[in-house]
Amino acid sequence: MDMLKDMNAALHYIEEHLDGDIEFEKVAEIAGVSEYHFRKLFSYLSGMSLGAYIRNRRLSQAAIDLQQGRERVLDVAVKYGYDSADGFSRAFREWSGMNPSEVKNSESFKVFPKLTFQLSIRGGIDMEYRIVEKEAFKLVGIKKRVPIVFQGENPEILKMVKSLTSEQREKLQKLRNTEVKTVVSASFNFDEKRFEEEGQLDHLIGSITTMNANFDGLDVVEVPAGTWAIFSSEGPFPDTLQDTWAKIFSEWLPSSPYELIEGPEISFNGDFSNPVNVYSEIWIPVKENKK
Repeated sequence: MDMLKDMNAALHYIEEHLDGDIEFEKVAEIAGVSEYHFRKLFSYLSGMSLGAYIRNRRLSQAAIDLQQGRERVLDVAVKYGYDSADGFSRAFREWSGMNPSEVKNSESFKVFPKLTFQLSIRGGIDMEYRIVEKEAFKLVGIKKRVPIVFQGENPEILKMVKSLTSEQREKLQKLRNTEVKTVVSASFNFDEKRFEEEGQLDHLIGSITTMNANFDGLDVVEVPAGTWAIFSSEGPFPDTLQDTWAKIFSEWLPSSPYELIEGPEISFNGDFSNPVNVYSEIWIPVKENKK
């Protein structure tokens, strides 16, 4: 896939600049996508943030330089972007479990290989999607900062659902004036380590509306007009929904002509009367990659 080829070219650029300044605008330019999309997709495909990957690669190359014994610890520290030997030694010790000075005489030491991205299409659920242009709308409901959870139901989100009062539910029902007539969940403002299943995100439970109404007692998120990739699936809840999220990032985005843009990621479900066959939709904000 061309996108994976471009992402690997961006990784090659990073590799060539481990001992110098890495221009992230240049990384995104080589990848042919925005820096935001590159960082998000990199994190999902690799399971770590871009910053963590670069830090690990620099420390790994530093270990090789130290083992070869041609440079002082201070010289290696400066080469890989550290202001002092002490700061470098502390980071190196946390990463490898040994001091930089011990590497030269060690028979084995830790290394961190360069990544290469390959697309592996896995079997499982069917995934249907459509690209839709939508006018601006509002997400209205209750909002809270919650921990990131990949598998199973998020206990903090369950608490949010239970905290909705009958008055809030009634008000949210009256605000639904679009084709979406059910409760929606929206996640945004993710911490950097999202795809390492660490950190937190802002989560809103409520309604989609275009009304200009009295929203007292409710949180409101303004969503601008734009392009959305909308995915639908049916199956056991929440497993099918979570599998669809995974396939969007690991299979669809790397091979599609679209890239992720910053904005809320929205999902909602249909009737739960048959929990082994629940209809779900996922909306992600995207733009066409013109490259």
